[in-house]
Amino acid sequence: MPRNQQELQGVTLLGNQGTEYHFGYTPQVLEAFDNKHPEHDYLVTLNCPEFTSLCPKTGQPDFGRIVIRYIPRVRMVESKSLKLYLFSFRNHGDFHEDCVNIIMKDLMALMDPKYIEVVGYFNPRGGISILPFANWGDDDHQDMVRARLLAQMSRT
Repeated sequence: MPRNQQELQGVTLLGNQGTEYHFGYTPQVLEAFDNKHPEHDYLVTLNCPEFTSLCPKTGQPDFGRIVIRYIPRVRMVESKSLKLYLFSFRNHGDFHEDCVNIIMKDLMALMDPKYIEVVGYFNPRGGISILPFANWGDDDHQDMVRARLLAQMSRT
């Protein structure tokens, strides 16, 4: 069943030809819409292969891929707003670990998901790549939180 205009009321960026790009961290650009299937758990995966931020000390650019997975409750993130939100990190100076945790916390505040994880696959700089992982789950998903964390820890 297609969505009606009332269901799309909070989605303002999608289809907007006058998109404004923010060049500083802008969490308020995130938009959400209602989950039409809250009666069961399902996993949404968002792959963002062109993430860029700045080193907080040197100002040098860092490049990586961000993967977001979540089990929605009532609200879901709208993908164009997520793209603009992630773009807002372009001139934001923070460590990789901070970026991953900030993204997770902002999405938690927006959606109140049942479960969420954010993984950063950052390109090497100085011969070292950093792969931070952050996750959270409500009381019903604590087994998943532990299992996913252990799975990440066992990867080489």
